[in-house]
Amino acid sequence: FDPRHYLGTHCYGFPKTGPHRLRFLLESVKDLRETLKKKGSSLVVRKGKPEDVVCDLITQLGSVSAVAFHEEVREI
Repeated sequence: FDPRHYLGTHCYGFPKTGPHRLRFLLESVKDLRETLKKKGSSLVVRKGKPEDVVCDLITQLGSVSAVAFHEEVREI
């Protein structure tokens, strides 16, 4: 979870993620974790700037051969 998503936007100062969206995200992550656990896998969830968190995870795991991500599209 990127803390910047819970600050005001650059245009109008409204939060990018309000309480209803946050609840939906938390419930979705919980459901995904439970589904993965039933299939013998797990889910890593972290709070922080992705550029820092991913780097730390790679360092902790030590044997990462690839990292995939997507970038949020910003409207101009």
